[in-house]
Amino acid sequence: MTASDTAAEPAISPARPPGMVLALCCAAQFMVVVDVTIMNVALPDIRTGLHLGVTGQQWVINAYTLTFAGFLLLGARAADLIGHRRVMLAGLSMFTLFSVLGGLAPCGGWLIAARTVQGVGGALLAPSTLSVLTTAFTRPDARRKALGAWTGTAAAGAAAGMVAGGVLTDLLDWRWVLFVNGPIGASLLAAVPRYLDPTGPHTRSRRRLDVWGAVLATCGLSCLVYGIVTAAQLAWTAPTTLGALVLGVVLLAAFALVEARRGDTALIPLRVLRMRRLMLANGVAATIGVALFGMYFFMSLFLQDVNRYAPLRAGLAFMPAGLATMAGTLLGSRTVVRLGAGRQIMIGLAAAAAGTWWLSGNDGPVGYADHVLAPLVLTGLGLGSAFVPTTGTATSDVPASQAGLAAGLVTTSRQIGAALGLAVMTTAAGHAGPGAGEGVGAALRVASGVLAAGVVLGGILGRRGPDPASAA
Repeated sequence: MTASDTAAEPAISPARPPGMVLALCCAAQFMVVVDVTIMNVALPDIRTGLHLGVTGQQWVINAYTLTFAGFLLLGARAADLIGHRRVMLAGLSMFTLFSVLGGLAPCGGWLIAARTVQGVGGALLAPSTLSVLTTAFTRPDARRKALGAWTGTAAAGAAAGMVAGGVLTDLLDWRWVLFVNGPIGASLLAAVPRYLDPTGPHTRSRRRLDVWGAVLATCGLSCLVYGIVTAAQLAWTAPTTLGALVLGVVLLAAFALVEARRGDTALIPLRVLRMRRLMLANGVAATIGVALFGMYFFMSLFLQDVNRYAPLRAGLAFMPAGLATMAGTLLGSRTVVRLGAGRQIMIGLAAAAAGTWWLSGNDGPVGYADHVLAPLVLTGLGLGSAFVPTTGTATSDVPASQAGLAAGLVTTSRQIGAALGLAVMTTAAGHAGPGAGEGVGAALRVASGVLAAGVVLGGILGRRGPDPASAA
């Protein structure tokens, strides 16, 4: 049987309920995204409990973000060539095990190491969940609904992480922000073999994984992200920052040369990068990553440092944003057919830009109901409605044999955008003035400007060939 034959096989057998497969993919993706933000509210308690300095505290977050972003492409291509279910199970196992080990950490080094490997597990897991959906739900209306649910849980996961971090830290202990993944991951590991068909696409493919391409891409991206994150701590001109950025560029240039020689067997076939709609969608995903994770990071600082909220109260303050994001994705999965992908991206990101600009005006202690709630909801609705057409565009023109690759690209773009945006926003905050509120305001104005650039990309996307909404 050839690879093309296996590509035509369904990822779900008729006896396996599609709704259950969708639920499993959404739950796995939700767990991965939550872990990007769940540690933010718990950081003060972690710093005290493990006697971490400022640098160590930063790396509790950065260790996960770096490996998650750097290994996403490897996880995506592995899902295409090895099998989506196999990679999903491997990612789930690694993510769950090292989350629990991180919760048992007796020192900062142990926790940072566990978070590093946990990020690799997340990088295997995240693209495999999306590639399962895009190959399992082939009818346009079913795929659109599935992508709406998946993007909704992914978008709401960032806010849910803030809420869960506050609740678990205040009511139990900071270690439970990691322990909580144990029972969830174990449940998913028990359910995936039962409800996901083992004869999914590409499990019998004889093509070998592009190891050299994977190593160069992973190391190059990791160096770039490391340099960006380090710039926020040191300076853009610091030797460590410049060295990491230059090395990242060199490795990615070598990666491009290797991929050009391998043709269609490459980790990322270069013809994929010539798909203009895919590349535009990845640009939009990067702007969403900047705004989504940057807003949650800086608003968490604002609510705790300026408004003097306890962790639990700060976490609960983000709940309306998460609900609004979920509502935006559910609404967006229906309106995208009528509005078109490009137009809906423009409307959604324009609303989110207005919401973040509104939040940036809070330079001192403010009332939550009067100055925080409404712009949080507006931003959540806008970002949520833009998620569906962005993901649909990124995966609609890609063949099933490269669904994991497309999923990995769009998720990588969002994570790279988050890392780059956070570094730039932190630099802007540091130069804004002595007050914490002024720094948060400057950072959020950067996010608003980046979202405005996303509006422009959405406009270009709307003029590029037939609209993918019907195919999503």
